[in-house]
Amino acid sequence: MYAIIEEGGGQRKVTEGQEVLIDLIQGGEAKAGDSITFDRVLATGDGEGKVNIGQPYVSGASVTAEVVEPQAMGDKLYIFKFKPKKGYRRKTGHRQRYTQVKITSVKG
Repeated sequence: MYAIIEEGGGQRKVTEGQEVLIDLIQGGEAKAGDSITFDRVLATGDGEGKVNIGQPYVSGASVTAEVVEPQAMGDKLYIFKFKPKKGYRRKTGHRQRYTQVKITSVKG
């Protein structure tokens, strides 16, 4: 069974047992093993063609996850600024912090 949830201003397709990086919750102060419930479920499906689509959310559907790592680091992104013929070059980097969760159940 899978679900499409709304999280962090975007949509994610999740299945049971999948590990997902989500936006940092509780400022990184969550404990490993804590349970999180996602109530904003846009659609659910069983993988065999049966799909429930919400308007905008599926009533009674929820996704439960367990915190695996409270602060996980994403890939490093490099920002390079350059102006031709002016001798201007700037290189900076950014590494986003996430919370890693494991989807334990999909209901709905």
